Amino acid sequence: MKDLFSRVYWVDTGLQTGERNMSLDRSLMQAFLDGRFSGKYGTNSCLWRFYGWHPHAVTLGYNQDITHIDAGLCAKEGVDVVRRPTGGRAVLHAEEFTYSFFSGIDIPNSSLYRMVHQVIMSALRELGIHAEFCRSTLDEAAAKKLPVTCFTSSARYELQVNGRKLVGSAQRRTGNVLLQHGSLPFTQKHKDLCRFISYPDDETALTTRYEMERKTISLEEVLGYIPPYLMMSGFMQKALALHSGPEIIMLEQSDLEEFV
Repeated sequence: MKDLFSRVYWVDTGLQTGERNMSLDRSLMQAFLDGRFSGKYGTNSCLWRFYGWHPHAVTLGYNQDITHIDAGLCAKEGVDVVRRPTGGRAVLHAEEFTYSFFSGIDIPNSSLYRMVHQVIMSALRELGIHAEFCRSTLDEAAAKKLPVTCFTSSARYELQVNGRKLVGSAQRRTGNVLLQHGSLPFTQKHKDLCRFISYPDDETALTTRYEMERKTISLEEVLGYIPPYLMMSGFMQKALALHSGPEIIMLEQSDLEEFV
């Protein structure tokens, strides 16, 4: 990031509802698009947002069919259902650390995807976790068999541990502006997504649950304990400094209100 951005900003917005989280991402992306963010914070700047979810929420990809999710069961159990501005598939955001990244520079999506995950990789090393890039591209044939869940598929440069996906991310680009956000599960709670899917048959239900167990992993499973949210946020700030140089600039939630 040192050679790409003149300034690197970060903000921790803490626990928010599903609608609030996605509204913030949409609004901040618009602020990058119309120049309000760069007008206030400088050209060639980028922004990282760290956050969590309360109550838990299922997010759907921008074009994903909402009938894939049992909205009635979600409502009964107090789980929000919201649509992301990015593509991809359904994610249950429960006990996790979530990030969003915004930039307005014209470089390939894949380069930014790799760069963002390099920062997260450095943060994970602070926990003693040596994550690796997934080297393969998405297997479209396999993906069509389980089209609903994000964590049962992996794309190039996503992060895995012991061959199992640890960080799930998605992107959206409009013009030169890119939004990328992703989830780092603290616990296995993200696997409960399987309970909220509307399955066409029992075989698909069993296969989805099996694949979720086989292909995903959480920090608790790797470490044997659940790291506190604030610890992970601190390690992300340290990783940003490592990749950005000494000048990373903290914003407060109140600094974002004019963009919302």
